[in-house]
Amino acid sequence: MLSQSYALVTAIGLLVTIVAFLLLSKPQQRLVYNRLSSWVLLTSRDRRTASAKTPPRSVSPEKKPPVNAPPPADYKDIFPPWGREFLSTARNDKCIQVVSEIPESLVREGLIPFTADFRTCKSPARTYTPMGISISEVASLGDFTNYAELSGVPLPEPYLEFNIESALPRPYRPLRWGYHQTMSLNRLQTDWWLELEHTYVERIRERKELFDKNGTMVLDYLPGSELGCKEVMEMALQFLCARYPQYFSMSNSKDQGYIFHNGILHKQTIIKDMHPLHVLLENVPEDFAVMIRNPDDGYYYFRAGILCSSLGWSVKSKLGMQLKQIHSPIPDYKEKMEFSMDRYFSKLPTARPIQRGSWGLEVDTPLFMPPGDPHEKYREKQFPETELPLSRIHLRVDWQTLRRLPLSGAIIFNFKALFTPVDEFRHEPYIPSLLLTILQHGKPSIMAYKNTWHVEHVVLPALQRWKKEQGERGLVPEDWEVGTLQESPFYPGWEERWRGKQGF
Repeated sequence: MLSQSYALVTAIGLLVTIVAFLLLSKPQQRLVYNRLSSWVLLTSRDRRTASAKTPPRSVSPEKKPPVNAPPPADYKDIFPPWGREFLSTARNDKCIQVVSEIPESLVREGLIPFTADFRTCKSPARTYTPMGISISEVASLGDFTNYAELSGVPLPEPYLEFNIESALPRPYRPLRWGYHQTMSLNRLQTDWWLELEHTYVERIRERKELFDKNGTMVLDYLPGSELGCKEVMEMALQFLCARYPQYFSMSNSKDQGYIFHNGILHKQTIIKDMHPLHVLLENVPEDFAVMIRNPDDGYYYFRAGILCSSLGWSVKSKLGMQLKQIHSPIPDYKEKMEFSMDRYFSKLPTARPIQRGSWGLEVDTPLFMPPGDPHEKYREKQFPETELPLSRIHLRVDWQTLRRLPLSGAIIFNFKALFTPVDEFRHEPYIPSLLLTILQHGKPSIMAYKNTWHVEHVVLPALQRWKKEQGERGLVPEDWEVGTLQESPFYPGWEERWRGKQGF
């Protein structure tokens, strides 16, 4: 009898929930759906991380994740989630009449060709992007439309206490243990999509010099990428104006169109006068890769990018490649990640951008190092400590984000390289122990790919000293079993120290 009553109450509760959901407006329904689906995605994908204070359960590098499942027969008919219902509210100053739903078959028949420029389509009303939006609808939205409404990702909160002279990047330490090769994705903290720091002026200068010297090795684009490049540029500038209003603003004149005002560099950029990637080069110290869906097979290809921070590769060496071809040098990618990545790209919603980090150890702070670069000599042997003191060794973190654009359906991969002197770890609880374990016991193929051997003879003794020192000071419990920190990608107490170093 009790079980029957419980079942009845459960059924009534479920019915009330469904009715309440159906009574919501479409924007409210989408918000609820995104929050529930992201919770399911993250809890099903991520292993529970270990607390810095509590030992993790039996972390073992010998435990292997399941072998990658076989790919589906075809991605050609798999479209990303659409958001057509938000077209009518994307521009506050213009009434746009749109049909909220259209047949998928109509979109499939009218997909814009892979190499076509959206600006020159002959039948814009009957030509569609993979997002189910016609080219005429794209044109009706104009420039710098309301991407926050279209994507479901709000603009950031203003960071009014930010000072470019003293700003430091957050101390990303994306160290994981037990370590095996996974995508390791986390939902993006949208206020931090583009994070500026005190090196802004120097980085912009360095990146422009790299382009002047290397040309298409660091910036190039292929036909069909025009809409994706325009979108990411406009979204990036909108973000900067909202996040750092004390430094950036936008104006629109009848003669020159949109003008981006950069108060840090004391310059103006007339948007219509240059390619979107060059606008980014002039103002945003981050790398961007534009991945476009090929309607012939449904897979994503690298079609445009500005990459001034790559090590061992370049735009020129990867442009035009499919996702799996780009990642072919990565250990275990084909066996354990290829299927997951292709499936993830095919289904990623606009409202769920993600973030992750990769890391390595470098001598000095090399930003761009294509094959054959003179700096590669430091990776070829272990230099004596008289030539390679600890002060020259840095943790390099490539902090990465991945998001889908709401109009073109392109996926944008962007990242920035951050360098931290290794001797900073002495003051960061748990980090010496964690990095020491990874370097000493990490999977050989992965550690060979990270290529840390050339500095380990200097770094390992220092980490061992700092590990002992932190134990003696009570910063790390003696019985702590090494594992991914609960605060990952940071460490316990990071924020107070980070803010203090900036004078907050």
